[in-house]
Amino acid sequence: MTNYEKLKPPANGERITLGVLAQSEGLTARELEQKLELSEADSLRPWLSRLPDFGLVKKTSGKTRSVRYFIDPEWLRGVQLDQKTTLTRITPYRLRALILEDLARYPDSSSTDINRRIGAEISAKTVKRALDDLGAEGKVAFSGERRWRKYRLAGQQDKGHVKR
Repeated sequence: MTNYEKLKPPANGERITLGVLAQSEGLTARELEQKLELSEADSLRPWLSRLPDFGLVKKTSGKTRSVRYFIDPEWLRGVQLDQKTTLTRITPYRLRALILEDLARYPDSSSTDINRRIGAEISAKTVKRALDDLGAEGKVAFSGERRWRKYRLAGQQDKGHVKR
């Protein structure tokens, strides 16, 4: 970014994008395109281009349209725009810890039940992905297939079988 571009205030499109992002916990590029009613992926660039350079907007790692954009929490705190805290941007390791704690209390739970208890605002796909990762690491076991799958901590006995 040139010095001239740094001195130039945000354009109207950038201000609108900032307002849309401030009203949410963050949006993917695809969701942002829908909110701004844009038709093509490349059309998002002028609406967002300099906001990360100004330090107003942060983004998660990801590729193309799955990148999640959100307002820098420090900046929001400075302008005293307080909103209710949600779990939509929970980090993967914290989500895993919540799932493990939930399964310790409620063994043989479906992914839907786990999602409801730890926070319905977390995407069901995100919870399912975390459960699959924990299963691959050997920390979580499951029984059943598809809709009837029940999860428990590895090492816990299955509710249907009694060990003697």
